[in-house]
Amino acid sequence: MSYDEAREIVLAALVPLGQEYTDVLRCGLYEERWADVYETANKRSGAYSWGAYGARPVMLLNWQNQFSDLFVLAHEIGHAMHTYFACQQQPYVYGTYTIFVAEVASTCNEALLFAYLLRVTTDPEQKRYLLGKQLGSITGMLLIQTMFAEFEREVHDRTENGEALAADQLSELAVRIHRQYTGPDVIIDETAQMFWASLPHFYMNFYVYKYATGISAGMALAHQILTEGQPAVERYLTFLRSGGSQDSIVLLQQAGVDMTTSKPVEQALQVYANLVDQLEALVNDGAPL
Repeated sequence: MSYDEAREIVLAALVPLGQEYTDVLRCGLYEERWADVYETANKRSGAYSWGAYGARPVMLLNWQNQFSDLFVLAHEIGHAMHTYFACQQQPYVYGTYTIFVAEVASTCNEALLFAYLLRVTTDPEQKRYLLGKQLGSITGMLLIQTMFAEFEREVHDRTENGEALAADQLSELAVRIHRQYTGPDVIIDETAQMFWASLPHFYMNFYVYKYATGISAGMALAHQILTEGQPAVERYLTFLRSGGSQDSIVLLQQAGVDMTTSKPVEQALQVYANLVDQLEALVNDGAPL
């Protein structure tokens, strides 16, 4: 999929967010060139969004003409638009938002894109692919990151109790927690046992759980936008414009998601279960594996 095709698909998917949102985004993607799209020599791999107060947001991409790039673009646009609206509305001191809400706008965009593609796609095999991809995304951000967070908490607990920590002990703990989350049938190879040594997030204490809370809130907001319409859109845009002007929990509550309760996570898990049911139904109807 070309970048030009992807821009138009994402813009169509984000129409529920309203004219102002899509007008700003179209200008950013076409006129102001927010995105550094393609690979070049010595360019960092991956995809990132960054912003500075008083300047336009920017996105680093490494476009491979893959379908997955479409979701990466929607994700990074979520960050960029959050930065844009926050900096437009807030003074410098409140122009940045916390890590706790940083993944909300990005995952909300992904959820809106998924809903749009699932609605306009008629081919059963393509629907199966979309469902599988979305299940993989939710697994990675909601379930696996929670597993990482549980590992991290126990490591800190052991440290506070004065216990020594060595590589073998950390790997044994990783295997035990992996088993709790994935069950006995999943093979946990040496690489999986060593995840603790490969994640720089563990050097930023208690970072990883915010992926799980972020996707739970993002999916909840996307659902509200698609089902409630304008009232939910207005709450969401107010959330984006608020930057860091209030406590993150309060900002999300005002947007319509109460992260002091288990409801957003429970709703996300229910969405996950529903997607599994849809995928099973497609497979049973004969869509190829």
